[in-house]
Amino acid sequence: MYDELPYQNKKQRSEERGKCFIEYIPAENAWVPIVADGYLYINCLWVSGSMKGHGYSNDLLEACIRDAKAQGKKGICILCAEGRKREFLADPKFLTHKGFCVADISDCGINLMYLPIEPTAQMPKFRECAKHPAIEETGFVLYYTDQCPYTYYWVPRVQEAAKKYGIPFKAIHITDKESAQNVPAPVTTYALFWDGQFLTQSIQSDKKFLALAGLQN
Repeated sequence: MYDELPYQNKKQRSEERGKCFIEYIPAENAWVPIVADGYLYINCLWVSGSMKGHGYSNDLLEACIRDAKAQGKKGICILCAEGRKREFLADPKFLTHKGFCVADISDCGINLMYLPIEPTAQMPKFRECAKHPAIEETGFVLYYTDQCPYTYYWVPRVQEAAKKYGIPFKAIHITDKESAQNVPAPVTTYALFWDGQFLTQSIQSDKKFLALAGLQN
């Protein structure tokens, strides 16, 4: 059912491309501010459209677990929202059903969950910058990477909209692992702040951003 790419950032996906896949990487190399030596980190577990409801999420996660065991990893970790499914984050109810537990909690309501393989393995945790996300700058400040194609498309459009309407907006493009591991938020794909406070990890279109700024309904 699945093909496998022999890359360090490993992806397993269905034969129907673009509809369901899991992507994971050794946690030491993950572009997120966590401490999880010896773990695998799941960047993305995505099942959409007609692929939903067929057990593919379960199959993909089981493939990741088998790989983690084969590599002698301590466990697997992943980000999710606290208590509910949130855009671009894993479903905490599904993860709990699969045996994952909460390892650490960020002040912004994003959890780090983990599935231990070694029973005595130390739990992964957020770095302090991710556990207590805050910055000193005012206005809108966005930290983002190119991990998701949607950021490549929408960030320039949001920048144009902000400039057009005179909205204070600063975009910080994260292009290396070290910078990503020190971002002041648990999510690095897209982390939007307003007047120093974490606002959302949801990738904004230009229209959504203007609504967020109070300029459109």
